[in-house]
Amino acid sequence: MQVILLQDVKGTGKKGELVNVSDGYARNFLMPRKLAKQADAQAINELKNAEQSRQHKIAVETAEAQANAKRLEGQTIVMTAKAGQGGRLFGSVTSKEVANEIKQKFSLPIDKRKVVLESDIKAFGTYKCEVKLYTGISATINVKVTEETN
Repeated sequence: MQVILLQDVKGTGKKGELVNVSDGYARNFLMPRKLAKQADAQAINELKNAEQSRQHKIAVETAEAQANAKRLEGQTIVMTAKAGQGGRLFGSVTSKEVANEIKQKFSLPIDKRKVVLESDIKAFGTYKCEVKLYTGISATINVKVTEETN
């Protein structure tokens, strides 16, 4: 019997898959527990539409991420910080601060976990920073840290 899985079933398949199982397994285990539904023409059509919708959504998000990567690539973000002796910063410039600056300058909401700094920024200078926008799509930006003027 062909069924469409409504949840992941260990040893059978993942959610949304169309699988062949024995009639007894489908009627006595999968369907009563609402783990699967019988694959009739309407259910198969719904499955295909859902898959097309998911593929379209992925394509749109990928195109948007590539456009944002082109916009960000090679850009320089200037940040100011208070300094102590010898050009060292009080504290450090964090990925959260870099993400906030990207949000202000480019109006792109970037999560702080998507900003990858090579090392902690604890001194003045220019540093390379990778911003992950989508799976396999990232942009490299420069972060320039300057001294705060009072």
